[in-house]
Amino acid sequence: MLSDLVAGAVADAHTREAERSFSVVEAAAHAAPAALDALDALKPAERVKIIAEVKRSSPSRGVLAEIADPAGLAVSYQTGGASAISVLTEQRKFSGSLADLEAVRAAVTVPVLRKDFIAEPYQVFEARAAGADIVLLIVAALDQPTLASLYDLSTSLGMATLVETHSADELSRALDIGASLVGVNARNLTTFELDRDLFGELADRIPSGVIRVAESAVTTAADVAHYRAGGADVVLVGEALVTSDPVATLQEFLVV
Repeated sequence: MLSDLVAGAVADAHTREAERSFSVVEAAAHAAPAALDALDALKPAERVKIIAEVKRSSPSRGVLAEIADPAGLAVSYQTGGASAISVLTEQRKFSGSLADLEAVRAAVTVPVLRKDFIAEPYQVFEARAAGADIVLLIVAALDQPTLASLYDLSTSLGMATLVETHSADELSRALDIGASLVGVNARNLTTFELDRDLFGELADRIPSGVIRVAESAVTTAADVAHYRAGGADVVLVGEALVTSDPVATLQEFLVV
């Protein structure tokens, strides 16, 4: 599943590149307003922080919400107390787009994450050109030289990088490139099975000074509390917000 998602995202990026060249997108990335300081926005605090996700659908659950107005939803997330907004831009399985990201960036004042299957520099430049302050890199999807290269490129453009892991080995690889924002995803991207305890098993391996993000398997405030007790500084939440009153749900989660 993961390899198919990456291949599809790269193919779609190549289609966009045929219409908007690499040099044009690179220039737009360098000309964009400076990225917001996402590491400061997500730094550990007395209470958990939330990255709230604009997510229409997923391979595991199908259609979750229509979300005709992603910018309006993002404003609701900010009103509810989210520290950052994640926007799924993958179009084949998640029904997202870079236009969603651009609309959200224009509507909120908190950092915005481009959530996609990024494997090539063009996608990183696209993210910055569209206003992303954070990009996602999935360790399982990339060999180590590519992971390091894309991480360095993102950093050079002023963006933070959420480096997503699913195992102790992947966590070691993330730390080896100097990642300062590390996610542990409870969802196995090969089988799509969930393991809510995975974060707690890996959290102690994440050194002080690295922001720890728990991803997936969040339905209730009890799930957020579970991750917080396991050492999460930040929890990324999508499905639970797009299928409920986002402001009320966020405020319930942020009590943790």
